[in-house]
Amino acid sequence: MRAMQIGDKGFFYHSNEGLEIVGIVEVCALSHPDSSAKGDPKWDCVDIRAVMDMPKPVTLKDVKASEKLSKMSLVTSMRLSVQPVTDDEWLEVCRMGGLDNPPR
Repeated sequence: MRAMQIGDKGFFYHSNEGLEIVGIVEVCALSHPDSSAKGDPKWDCVDIRAVMDMPKPVTLKDVKASEKLSKMSLVTSMRLSVQPVTDDEWLEVCRMGGLDNPPR
């Protein structure tokens, strides 16, 4: 997260209810101490803004079923809140979600 830059895009994933990628977000402020961490310096956060909804949410089940996404961190490292996404993974998830010309 500390390496994220303003303008970087990411997926918004419902990790509790639904277990699905529902939208695209953009970093709008660099990494800074998390105000909810009560002064614990190991916790940082970035500010994000919504860019767009996925026309069709992409479920965790769909991601796991895709051979193209078999190495995606969402499949291999289930409990990470922030995960890297390769360019190919980005394009495949966007395609699965109904975005033919996704923001980059």
